[in-house]
Amino acid sequence: MSENAPSKARAMGINHVVLEVGDLDQALEFYGAIFDFTLRGRSDHNAFIDLGDQFIQLSLGKTQEADGKRHFGFVVDDRTPVRAALERLGVKTLDQRLNFRDPWGNRIEVVPYDDVQFSKAPNVLNGMGLDGLKKTPDAVAELTKKGMAPTSPS
Repeated sequence: MSENAPSKARAMGINHVVLEVGDLDQALEFYGAIFDFTLRGRSDHNAFIDLGDQFIQLSLGKTQEADGKRHFGFVVDDRTPVRAALERLGVKTLDQRLNFRDPWGNRIEVVPYDDVQFSKAPNVLNGMGLDGLKKTPDAVAELTKKGMAPTSPS
């Protein structure tokens, strides 16, 4: 190992999350009733939902019990239509932060893009048709502390 080689790989983000489901068609229908998404691809056992430069993989075959605290934060441009869709579907939210379980027990927290430090590169937002999204002052302050403030005005 050279003197300048890092001793550890630097974690940079999440490329994808896999959710186990009991039925791919039902899962695509369920998530499609809540979120506007593009299906990247599908096989007999997997479906891939595009999230710009990331994706979610729905994988056939539920092998574990419903999740308790384990979950992931699904970032959206607007939580209002998510709440309305969950109400229409009769899906109970677990708390005011907009956590819910899908029919297979996967726990998802719906997080607003504008108010978290998570951010997409401008070219990715543009490619997703979301180039007008802005960050709240609190989110900009969080990013600024890390030297990651948005380059365009928020």
